[in-house]
Amino acid sequence: MTKPLVLIIEDEAPLVTMLRYNLEKEGFAVCIAENGEEALLQIAESKPDAVLLDLMLPLVSGIEVCRQIRRAPQTRALPVIMLTARGEEGDRIRGLDSGADDYIVKPFSPGELIARLRAVIRRSHPAMADEVLRFADVEMDLAAHRVSRSGRPIHLGPTEFRLLRYLLRHPGRVFSREQLLDAVWGHGVYVEVRTVDVHIRRLRKALNIQGDADIVRTVRSAGYALDRSMPLRTA
Repeated sequence: MTKPLVLIIEDEAPLVTMLRYNLEKEGFAVCIAENGEEALLQIAESKPDAVLLDLMLPLVSGIEVCRQIRRAPQTRALPVIMLTARGEEGDRIRGLDSGADDYIVKPFSPGELIARLRAVIRRSHPAMADEVLRFADVEMDLAAHRVSRSGRPIHLGPTEFRLLRYLLRHPGRVFSREQLLDAVWGHGVYVEVRTVDVHIRRLRKALNIQGDADIVRTVRSAGYALDRSMPLRTA
């Protein structure tokens, strides 16, 4: 499965680090440009699937970068999300009028950013929206936001959906509660570590509603993993 490539155009190193971390854990590939001139070269060379663009950049402004992206026939349809501390209505209008697909004001939620990024990629790259994750008899359709087991619909809450999605992307790998907290709830968000256990129980209850084999394995003192060899649940 090819990872969508996202170009981050941003000159604040801590923000770049945070964005890279959250994007990579969600299955994206990442490249970086620290100013407008470098960004235009990266776009031509790397051919990203989407761009996260700071409004205030050295050398060439984010507005001008966006305008040049829209003027060039080969990048006219490239999804662009502007990230900026300037949230006034006039700034939003100027950013959107320059050709941005979306406009997010700092500080922002990494989860919301990922959701908006997936939305603009779906609109511009319909083929990428057809991603389906499978493990054993469980199937997750990311475009339709649906989960099924042996063809039977499975109804999950938002957190259980994200938790299962992360496990489906890394089948067989054991994740600690802390790793799952960072991956599903977000880096730096304070949530009690035992919250993971609560949502794992809810996920199991939804997946095993008809006494199916429990594919979520608990590894004592280590964490959780997807495992197709787990026996049928009896309680």
